[in-house]
Parts: sequence; C-alpha cells; structure tokens
Amino acid sequence: MHILKRMIFLVLVAVFLFTGWFAYHANAPVQLPTIPYEFSIKSGSSLRSVAKQLADSGVLHDTWSFVLLSRLMGYASLLKAGDYELTENTSPWQLLERITTGDVNQSEVRFIEGWTFSQLRSTLNEHPAVRHDTAGLSDLEIMRLIGADETAAEGLFFPDTYYFVRGNSDITILKRAYRAMQNNLATAWAGRAMNLPLTDAYQALILASIIEKETGREGDRSNIAGVFVNRLRLGMRLQTDPTVIYGMGDKFDGNLRKKDLLTDQEYNTYTRRGLPPTPIALPGLASIQAALNPAKTSALYFVAKGNGESQFSSNLTDHNRAVAKYQK
Repeated sequence: MHILKRMIFLVLVAVFLFTGWFAYHANAPVQLPTIPYEFSIKSGSSLRSVAKQLADSGVLHDTWSFVLLSRLMGYASLLKAGDYELTENTSPWQLLERITTGDVNQSEVRFIEGWTFSQLRSTLNEHPAVRHDTAGLSDLEIMRLIGADETAAEGLFFPDTYYFVRGNSDITILKRAYRAMQNNLATAWAGRAMNLPLTDAYQALILASIIEKETGREGDRSNIAGVFVNRLRLGMRLQTDPTVIYGMGDKFDGNLRKKDLLTDQEYNTYTRRGLPPTPIALPGLASIQAALNPAKTSALYFVAKGNGESQFSSNLTDHNRAVAKYQK
C-alpha cells in the first residue's frame, strides 16, 4: 500500500510538472527567424504538415507539442487556409489562435474606372494570389459561370478594390464585382431624373461608360452627360471618339483619323444614331450618377481645352470657334 501511494504521488507530481512545463511552453514567445515573418497555409493542409512547416522554419521548437496543444484545445480541425504575417515574437498558443480564427493577410486586386473587360481579365490572370479558374474560357462562358444573364461582359463589373484570401478563385472575385455593379446601378436607376431618353438601366450603363472615357474631371461629368442626353432627345448622333476607338479594337494604333470616323461599324457614333450596343468600359459610380442625373443645359457640343477641362457650346458656330481656339 505504501508503494502504491508513493507511485500515485510520483505520477501526480509528474503530471503537475508536465502541466506546468507545457503551459509555460505554450505561452512562451518563440524567437522568429525574421520580422515580419510570413507563411502560408494551403487549403486542405493537415495539422501535422502545418506544424512541421512552422518547426522547419524555426517558428516552433517542435511539432509534437503544438499538435498536442491543438488536440487538447479541440482546434485540430479548425485551421484556416491563407497568408499570415507575424510582426512580433509569438507563443505557440497565440499562433494557434491566429491560424484557427483565420486572422490572415488579405490580398487585393483593383479594377480601374475606364478599363475594358480585357484589361480586367489580364489583371486577374497575372495576379499571383488568384486561382485562375477562368483561364482559356470565353467571355460568354465566364458570364454563365457567375450567373449573369447578359451575353456581353463589357462594363458589367464595378471598378473598386477587392480583398480576398490567397487561393480564391477569379470566378468568386468576378461574381462580387458583377453584383456590386448590379447593386450600384439599380440604386442609381431608382434615383434617376425624370424623362430621360433611356429605356432601361443597361442603356444608362452604356451612357455612363462613354462619359467615363470622355473625362476624368469631376466637374465636367454631369455637363457631358447633359450634352449626350440632349443629343439623344433630338435624335442627333453622339459623335464621341471613344466609341469609335473601342469598335476599332486592335486596329486602333493610337491615332484616330478622319477615315476612321467615316468607316461604319456598330460602335461608330459618327455614322450611327443612338447608343452603341454595349458599354465600352467600366464606368465608376460618379459616371453612372452623372448619366442618370445629367446637368440641365442647352449645350449640344463640347471640346477638350487641353488642360483636362471642356468647353461647352449650345450651337455649332460657337463650337467651331472653340475647336479653332483649343484644338487647331
């Protein structure tokens, strides 16, 4: 009986000492190999593989204690994939909390106002943190994958900065950008001015894309929108260079010639009345709002002054004078 009591006592002491050592070990900061220290956990990684990765890098003293800590706390199956950055020495317990709560570094991709869908796709295809599931797919196939009803992708993705976890699919990012455009366009359409010569929100998107390409100046957007709305009301041709350039595609060499303006094609607003068949770029929210709430103006013409501003005219005589002054 005396021996049994002694053995129990020794076991309890051993358990107490091990528990104390383990608690200290779990909470003692480990000297990182570099600061900041970055590492990634791939989707589907096992607890042991993650522990080995961190131990091999010097972030953990060993793998077994980290695995045991994870299992004792019930965190073994809760590891979150993603990119992580440690900016100070971290204990195994703090590290475990970090990678089970998903406190990851987010990657980002930015879509710029005025970009074409081709430029947007190139940016996604070249981004190292994106999983490229749309590689080799046509624009129409992409539209179907994201659940869009439209057949032409141009202009349907909201220009903004999108944050995501490394390894996210480009399809997911495109879905977010598409939904953002649908939501912003619907809100702007609901607040539109009365009696616009636009039959639906898609036509507003087309007009907004033209405004986006015509100016980046905040003060001119609504006035340019007013000119185009006036022309649409009167049945005049829009006569806007960006639509012609878009329709030329790869044939455009940076120099728009008179023959280009006279050559008929579906985006040539010098030869055809009304709006082109699709947007020509990604319009930002300011251009969408300008298209749906244009300035009340009598102007029918505008010409760039060369300093980022435009000169607006209500008649052709004044417009020709402005052209002679600013462009010849």
